[in-house]
Amino acid sequence: MPRIVIIGAGFGGLNAAKGLADADAEITVIDRRNFHLFQPLLYQVATGALSPGEIASPVRNVLHRQKNTRVLMADVTDIDPANKRLLFQDGGACQYDMLVIAAGSTHHYFGHPEWAQCAPGLKSIEDATEIRRRILTAFEHAEREDDPVARKAWMTFLIVGGGPTGVELAGALAEVANDTLRHDFRRINPRESQILLIEGSDRLLPPFDPKLSAGAAQALAAKGVMVHTHSTVTELDAEGAEVKFPDRTERIATKTIIWAAGVHAATLSSVIATRFAVTPDKAGRIPVEADLTVAGHPDVFVIGDMAVFLQDGKPVPGVAPVAIQQGSYVAGAIRQKLRNQMPKPFRYWDTGSLATIGRGSAVAQIGKLRFSGPVAWLAWLFIHLMYLVGFENRVIVLLEWAFNYFTHNRSARLITGVKEG
Repeated sequence: MPRIVIIGAGFGGLNAAKGLADADAEITVIDRRNFHLFQPLLYQVATGALSPGEIASPVRNVLHRQKNTRVLMADVTDIDPANKRLLFQDGGACQYDMLVIAAGSTHHYFGHPEWAQCAPGLKSIEDATEIRRRILTAFEHAEREDDPVARKAWMTFLIVGGGPTGVELAGALAEVANDTLRHDFRRINPRESQILLIEGSDRLLPPFDPKLSAGAAQALAAKGVMVHTHSTVTELDAEGAEVKFPDRTERIATKTIIWAAGVHAATLSSVIATRFAVTPDKAGRIPVEADLTVAGHPDVFVIGDMAVFLQDGKPVPGVAPVAIQQGSYVAGAIRQKLRNQMPKPFRYWDTGSLATIGRGSAVAQIGKLRFSGPVAWLAWLFIHLMYLVGFENRVIVLLEWAFNYFTHNRSARLITGVKEG
């Protein structure tokens, strides 16, 4: 039987595998991790609202009913198109007849990879728990600090990037400071924390309607978040960051910086560019044809954050609904190709965009509809529950949200990752 190999068990790869459940082919799903991660809720792990296991599901469990599918935990480091073979970091290999690459993306520091040590991004469970550790440790250090200047630095939080991730992090962090921790300390008042959100463009949430962007900024300001647009970080280290504002350049003393300013295709994209002789864009994404294949290689598909697909002259956004639809499309396209049929071009259907600012507050644009407030927040809750993989996870997350809503508590605010001795 034909061997279909899928690299990556994210939204795109997992939906491609599910779409091939009863295909007359051998399906192999390869991922460096043994679980599928629901990345849109990582910020809730980073702020202690949810635990990692509540937004992740073991890939083998998700696909255990598919008898034509096997799962391999491996790190693909090279591709041999001539022999249709994948090479693993540990020296292993895997043959394919058709290949789907959905390896996702990583952080983009715009030429400053060294900033990653001081300003972690939010793409993995390890990122989320590290950010959670830094946030909670900052309050612990502030409680012990006698010097008011040093205490202020510990209680100043800088978030770089005003897209959905940055906005959601800022809103959640404000709620941690204003509500969750308000009675937990004796020497400090967490409500006196400074939370700064830095965005380089003229408004938050650039893909959204300008009125929704303005509403999001107002909602964050009401929570005490200081929003700065037309501003960029020019330098940063463990003691703070230099920020270029429209009217000045200022050094901000802070011990906690979180990066949410951009993404870059996973490192495998450079391998694809070399092996298949294609030119990636500035974010490392691979250009694909109308059927999501690499030019000149009709047996190789690239989807999700790794691909740049033009629709009506514009690239489709790097969001979960795009990856989900592309994964489902590729499954159908592979079925057609196995029957020697030509698939129709891929067409993305925009299901809308949502971003939450906090309790009872969100912004949404779905088709021509533009709305915000509690209704948008309920829509955000419902849609995220719907996309979450696994019935058990949906139930647990719903119960956690209900508990957090009525108690203002965040039960997962554990400081982990601290070395003993």
